[in-house]
Amino acid sequence: MDKEKIKGFIAARAARELADGDVVNLGVGMPTLIPQYLPAGVKLILQCENGIIDSIKPSAEEAEPEFAVDAGGQSALAAPGGAYIDSSVSFGLIRGGHVDCTILGALEVDEKGNLANWIIPGSKVPGMGGAMDLVVGAKKVIITMEHTARGKAKILKQCRLPLTAAGCINLIITEMGVIEVSKDGLVLTEINPEYTFEDVQKATEATLKISESLKEMA
Repeated sequence: MDKEKIKGFIAARAARELADGDVVNLGVGMPTLIPQYLPAGVKLILQCENGIIDSIKPSAEEAEPEFAVDAGGQSALAAPGGAYIDSSVSFGLIRGGHVDCTILGALEVDEKGNLANWIIPGSKVPGMGGAMDLVVGAKKVIITMEHTARGKAKILKQCRLPLTAAGCINLIITEMGVIEVSKDGLVLTEINPEYTFEDVQKATEATLKISESLKEMA
């Protein structure tokens, strides 16, 4: 698949998982693209763990990065009717189960629904941020990511990097397909028609099961 189209393709598919009125927390990177792909009639309440309910991206004229930023350090504002709240209240909402869905990126995931997305020891330290609270506090956890990194599988039998949380993932969306994390392992429910099942399995270390209702990924 064309490298330039991958992020938008994944974000557009992830947007279809969200319903009007959902309280949603979007992680850094690819998840921030999702609002531009929402179906007509779907309005989200974006929660920023830094302390904003109903966060919006301001125009260049409105941006005040020294005033309020989102989790990625980008300027953010509360929408009309939204609110700025104390960080402790923000995390109280997360830990209290009031976030309907969180959508995050990942360095690695595995067949048990474990997530590693905060550090590559000795190399990369993106930082834990609010991820460990979000993945255990949100009602649904969706991972959006490219299927491989430099040709190596990111969907493993067992994560090798330090975990963010164990058994927390509900759904994995990549450019190759949509994978549900079930009690019996990973189930491919949708496949990008540009690939065969054999292509997807070859790019995946974990063993994939094929859903009886497998369909094409729109």
